[in-house]
Amino acid sequence: MSAHNPEILLGKLTRREFRQRMQSSQLQAAILPVAAIEQHLEHLAMEHDWRSVNEIAARVARRLAPRVLVAQGVMAGISQHHMRHPGTLSLRPGSFLAVVADLIDSLVRAGFKNILVLNGHGGNIAPCEGIWGQFLQINEINLQFVSYWDTIDHLEARRCMSTPDVPGHAQEFETAIALAAFAENVRTQMWTDQPDQAPSQATAETGERLLELCVAGVERYLREMLDGKRVAEIPPFMP
Repeated sequence: MSAHNPEILLGKLTRREFRQRMQSSQLQAAILPVAAIEQHLEHLAMEHDWRSVNEIAARVARRLAPRVLVAQGVMAGISQHHMRHPGTLSLRPGSFLAVVADLIDSLVRAGFKNILVLNGHGGNIAPCEGIWGQFLQINEINLQFVSYWDTIDHLEARRCMSTPDVPGHAQEFETAIALAAFAENVRTQMWTDQPDQAPSQATAETGERLLELCVAGVERYLREMLDGKRVAEIPPFMP
């Protein structure tokens, strides 16, 4: 990577490269993607949530380069409700939260004061929101948690679509994003083999429009963090 095209994945940097970028005050924020490896009906690869949240995180980091790195640390999420479909990988809530806590700690110790945990899986939301106040008290930085679809106007997204579910599990929204960004993960020949036909309404063109909405939404969210307009409020300790 060159100065005009800096690396945006933390794992691709050497320790010297990371140290120099951090010491120069170039790096101002980290995106920590979290998602899941789970069944997505008959037509989408199980990595969909992980792949989509990383696609969005990478596009955002490129737009905000060289100030932002994407720190990939955990692929599986909380997917117990999908375990009747073999192949799904699931972490217990406590295990998942412990890993997320350790990854946040690693980034704080590396020097980051702005960390966005970007979520791509619905099953992770309630456990993270339930403990977030404690994470803030422990780390005392601008630590935010948001699902990428919550950064967009859902009405605007629906205007792009033929069906109403935003995001919907393996429905038109997710299928369109896959067709646009990683079409090899979509088995279009399987659409006719499942009762739910909503995914067959998806197109790559719709996916590109939805991706742009999501990337713009997350970029706006992170810019507000960097500009000091979105600052996490650390809950007070009990007296």
